[in-house]
Amino acid sequence: MVAGETSGDLLAGLLLNGLKARWPNLQSGGIGGPQMTRQGFDAWWPSDKLAVRGYVEVLRHYREIAGIREQLKNRLLSAPGQRPDVFIGVDAPDFNLGLEAALKADGIRTVQFVCPSIWAWRADRVEKIRRSVDHVLCIFPFEPALLATHGIAATYVGHPLAAVIPMQPDRAAARRTLGLQGEDTVVAILPGSRKSEIEYLALRFFQAVALVQQAQPAIKFIVPAIPALKSLIERLADEAGVRADVQIVAGQSHAVLAACDVTLIASGTATLEAALFKRPMVIAYNMNWLSWQIMRRKQLQPWVGLPNILCRDFVVPELLQDAATPRALADALLQWVDAKSSAPEKITAVQQRFTQLHALLQRDTSQLATDAIQKILET
Repeated sequence: MVAGETSGDLLAGLLLNGLKARWPNLQSGGIGGPQMTRQGFDAWWPSDKLAVRGYVEVLRHYREIAGIREQLKNRLLSAPGQRPDVFIGVDAPDFNLGLEAALKADGIRTVQFVCPSIWAWRADRVEKIRRSVDHVLCIFPFEPALLATHGIAATYVGHPLAAVIPMQPDRAAARRTLGLQGEDTVVAILPGSRKSEIEYLALRFFQAVALVQQAQPAIKFIVPAIPALKSLIERLADEAGVRADVQIVAGQSHAVLAACDVTLIASGTATLEAALFKRPMVIAYNMNWLSWQIMRRKQLQPWVGLPNILCRDFVVPELLQDAATPRALADALLQWVDAKSSAPEKITAVQQRFTQLHALLQRDTSQLATDAIQKILET
């Protein structure tokens, strides 16, 4: 298996739980993170080696990433006892599809868990998917039909997070865990799970925090930080002058999302987690200028944030690139905060949309994915 970054590690860990229940003597190895290793996965390289986003950023790390992929390919194809019955690539399509193509050409069954977002951008990937994988495990319900039109076998398995996150999150319990009071107005700040994201987003997020605090000093701010990046986040909060006013915790992103009233959040899987917690949000993103210019030309629809894409509507605001100024971010956050008292129906409407989305994505993902993999192995 190969899973890149935090979200892939989480998805792969959930999948491994189902695979181990079906095959107790399962042996698994490759590239993974802590959620996978807790399931007995042998991580030959850590998943954060692949946690790079954007064309320019990838180029800076290309030699190292390409070297890891070549070493992994050779190990799976050549090393005694390492040839797998099936290879599962979890997300990370830029890394996995090329590896899967080489493995499939050599007779190894290949599965891609999470369909590359050909419906959002980079439709040119379809041919590469067909050439690279035997089967795709899809986490969104419309994907199998889309892939079928291109002759690609696929199964909808639901989104694992929809089963993990309760339909009715316990806000009070989450606040007690984090030392927050029940009557507090709480804003969660999630500037990303990659170092490159935090470098581009965290400072402007914290500058927005300073502006929100000027308007409403009683608001509590909390940041769930990946432990390895916590010191960087603390430094950027200090640079923005808000370190003493922001509670930065190691991990606990689900507790933070359950506890908050609204979140300022980097575009990515975390936005779907926030939607499953039924939280209003402001989605933002900023990256290298050249990477942005390349990506926007490949964009196939008007939305970037997953909740908006899946709802086919701008349910929550998106502030991207030059639009993601501290002032704009602060104003968007304050609109949600003010709506608690001035327009509660606005928040209720968002929560209803996200509840419908949650129900649509809720399936026994581990069971469905394991069933699909077993069928592949039996053919």
